[in-house]
Amino acid sequence: MEYIYVAMLLHKAGHKVDEHGVKNVLEAAGVKVEDARVKALVAALDGVNIDEAVKKAAVAAAPVVVAAPAAGGEHKAEKKQEKKEDDKKTEEQAAAGLSALFG
Repeated sequence: MEYIYVAMLLHKAGHKVDEHGVKNVLEAAGVKVEDARVKALVAALDGVNIDEAVKKAAVAAAPVVVAAPAAGGEHKAEKKQEKKEDDKKTEEQAAAGLSALFG
C-alpha cells in the first residue's frame, strides 16, 4: 500500500512517478525497497491519468455515502439527537472508568 501512497504523493507534488522517485521516497520513509514492486508499480501507472483515476474512484464511492443515510429513513434531527445521546453515554462511561482509577 505504501507504494501506491508514494505514487500519489509524487504525482500530487508535481513529480514524475518513476523508479528513481519511488525508491527515494520509500527509502526516506525507512521502508525496505523491493525493486520488483517498484518496477511493477511504475509499469502499471505508465500511460494512466492519475487525476482521472482518482476522480473516477471518488465518483464510484460517492453513491455509497449518499445512499447509506437514505436507507435508514431517519431525519437529520433524529440523527443529531441520537448522536448527542450516544456522546452523553460515552462521557458517562469515561467518567465511570476514571473514577475507578482514583477509588
